[in-house]
Amino acid sequence: MIISLHHQSEVAINRQSVLGRRDFLRAVSLTGAAAGLVSWSDMMALQAAELRKQGKACILLWLGGAPSQFETFDPKPKHANGGETKVIETSVPGIQIADNLPHTAQVMDKICLIRSMNSREGAHARASYLMHTGYLPTASVKYPTLGANVTQQLADPDFDLPSFVRIGNARGAADGGLLGVEFNPFVTNNAARPPENTTITTTERRYQRRLGLLGRLDKEYASKGAQQEVENQGKLYDKAAKMVLSPSMSAFDIQRESKTTRTAYGESPFSAGCLLARRLVEFGVTFVEVNSGGWDTHFDNVERTSKLCSSIDQPYAALLRDLDRRGMLENTMVVLMGEFGRTPKINARGGRDHYPRAFSAALAGGGVQGGQVIGKTSRDGASITDRPVGVSDLLQTICHGLGVDPDHENMSSIGRPIKIVDGGEVVREVFA
Repeated sequence: MIISLHHQSEVAINRQSVLGRRDFLRAVSLTGAAAGLVSWSDMMALQAAELRKQGKACILLWLGGAPSQFETFDPKPKHANGGETKVIETSVPGIQIADNLPHTAQVMDKICLIRSMNSREGAHARASYLMHTGYLPTASVKYPTLGANVTQQLADPDFDLPSFVRIGNARGAADGGLLGVEFNPFVTNNAARPPENTTITTTERRYQRRLGLLGRLDKEYASKGAQQEVENQGKLYDKAAKMVLSPSMSAFDIQRESKTTRTAYGESPFSAGCLLARRLVEFGVTFVEVNSGGWDTHFDNVERTSKLCSSIDQPYAALLRDLDRRGMLENTMVVLMGEFGRTPKINARGGRDHYPRAFSAALAGGGVQGGQVIGKTSRDGASITDRPVGVSDLLQTICHGLGVDPDHENMSSIGRPIKIVDGGEVVREVFA
């Protein structure tokens, strides 16, 4: 039942529909208002719909376990805390990064490094939750993850693919939370092949009949006191049915890409994830999270971080180049980060332990001014000496780049209004 179309044709149709909406809505608004047929509220509704469908997107590259800033974006080769790591020059004179990231160094003109990230949370699950939501976990409120908030604000509710896709699992990353199950991420663990159980093995007519039967059974179950449970499941069934019947499901098939493109991204699972993320955004998906795990280097830090960097370096650089080449980088923000950093001093096992006081993050696209470094750490890497950036500041900045209102409030189950981002301020230099 999945209809196969040539990739370039699909993307051309999709892109044309997105680019054409703005002119169409503007024409409708102007002519309608002139003729007295469209009210002010109608025009505002049209404008809201336009803003939701402008094609803004975000790709979060999550390095779970917390990467060492000393072996990635903030090396200290002239201090004992720097260990064995060497530095390399980048495409931007004056900016050096660790020699573990040679491909990334070549696209530094597209990247804004923040070397002064900091928080107070050094436990993996809690720190991951904080970096994804801006809040620490509580028993009373289930805070939405960043992808859920961005999707609620920007995604077209009638879009037939999931607007929020998570590739791989992320410990402590949270889900739709108080926004509801419809804003949970669609999770696929293997980007190298299409999601399982998404191909219909019967006729569409029979499939629809089965959905009808399921609806009747659910209605009976709801009448026995399970109304909320049935309602939540119904939302998921509706989304799943729309997805598997959509011809755009081909977006999940990276084998449709040319061999040249696949080679450019590399062969690691993270490579497949980055390529899939680009395809999904190109088809209209609003938020994609790609997970890379194993960065908790309490022992053998140098060797392990080197191997981990080799798995993300080429695909990260390829993703930025590919988005730029396709004219997508301007509207797609790419965020690379983990939950905290690693200790300046190397422990007895040759590892680095948890360190939230100073770490790095990288931003690109979505209006970000590349080729710059914001913030600075001390010579030994133990403290921030210039322009500290907190978690709320970073989330404010991401929202600003995507056109999301960080002060937008959602109501929790206990009647408490919850802002998308509580506190912090936009790091304006990112867009300077």
